[in-house]
Amino acid sequence: MSRILGLDYGTKTVGVAISDPLLLTAQELETIVRKRPNALRHTLVRIQEICDEYKVEKIILGYPRNMDDSEGFRCEETLEFKKLLEKRVDIPIELLDERLTTVYADEILEESGVAKKDRKKVIDQIAAAIILQDYLDNRS
Repeated sequence: MSRILGLDYGTKTVGVAISDPLLLTAQELETIVRKRPNALRHTLVRIQEICDEYKVEKIILGYPRNMDDSEGFRCEETLEFKKLLEKRVDIPIELLDERLTTVYADEILEESGVAKKDRKKVIDQIAAAIILQDYLDNRS
């Protein structure tokens, strides 16, 4: 059975989440870390490996619109990343509004009692899971 991948693209990391085979729930998978913002080769290769391993049929990529619904430089960077990823994987990639997902992820970690210094390790994965779960819950 195929799955859907959720991605939270950031300047130095990409949070990764995966759906269950029934496409009902999203689980955190990993955080891909890079040393430089534009050093994306390792990130793209790792995403391709995950897609192959989990038989991913679609990728949901968080799209960071501003609160006033405008698109800033982070949207431009995300679109550039999407283009690079489309060259690497032959899988449809959909953008999904990700406003406040990192804030929500931080609140979840805080309520769970995770120390502030430990949150950075998993916050992007949780944000990716929130993005993916939003897609799963609202797809038609």
